[in-house]
Amino acid sequence: MPKPDILLLSEMIQPAAVAALQALFTVHDGRSPEGLEAALAGQGGVIQGLAISGRNTVDRALLDRLPALRIVACFSAGIDKVDTAALAARGIPLTNTSAVLAEEVADLAMALLVMARRRLLAADAYVRSGDWAALGDFPFGHSIQGCRMGLLGFGHIGSAIARRAQAAGLSLRYCTRSPRPGLDLPFHPTPLSLAQDSDILMVATTGGAANRDLVDAPTIRALGPGGTLINISRGEVVEEAALLAALEDGGLGSAGLDVFRNEPRIDPRFTALPNVVLAPHIASATVETRAAMGAHVVQSLRRALLPD
Repeated sequence: MPKPDILLLSEMIQPAAVAALQALFTVHDGRSPEGLEAALAGQGGVIQGLAISGRNTVDRALLDRLPALRIVACFSAGIDKVDTAALAARGIPLTNTSAVLAEEVADLAMALLVMARRRLLAADAYVRSGDWAALGDFPFGHSIQGCRMGLLGFGHIGSAIARRAQAAGLSLRYCTRSPRPGLDLPFHPTPLSLAQDSDILMVATTGGAANRDLVDAPTIRALGPGGTLINISRGEVVEEAALLAALEDGGLGSAGLDVFRNEPRIDPRFTALPNVVLAPHIASATVETRAAMGAHVVQSLRRALLPD
């Protein structure tokens, strides 16, 4: 029996997962513009599966060239570049790895929070430079104990962060499009009202055009000089110019960021700030979790195209 044809678009999928796909399917490599065009021109009519990441655009123009498509499997949590309405209209399922990577992302979110509030990067530099011996004790940071954390978004990742935050002694409240049934936490209908009731704003919502600048200047400044903003979502969700201004003039106390507007060429103003922790979009980037994400993509395609 011939193997089903799939189209590989993601450059993020690890070699072991690619090898697993090649063992199960006829894989057409669309990871370059030339490869994509060749695959679509030659095999577009028989391709049944797409293996993508959040960096890949799946729009109507692409879907129109894939009349036999039966599933899209995404190697990330973010699906904001996928035309989900077009997929739904054709009854094509879309899977992502949000449940697989949630615990890893939550670990980094909490690490960024502690690092930002305790000024651990500056403390590390203080020791390495010899200033500890020369100048004495390092200035105090700020505790997370007893702080109010506002969770903007409460999906798989938000839920994983919430478990860690409650264990660490933080008081939680949240903002989503509508209240979550059975979730016994204070609900806020807007990011601004959430920030006004929080010391820490944890941004864990989806990206995309609909959420661009969802965390705007008034929301950022509502956290105040002692407040902290953590973003492990997408760069476009936070109004970056407003965030920079608040960090520079003291309107916001600190921030921890894993995502930015123009990755990887971030605004150089960030690198001059002593009150921000910067990470290069690595929330899910461990050997173990990336392997699990790849296995999830393989499993999703296998279940859809090679039923038992």
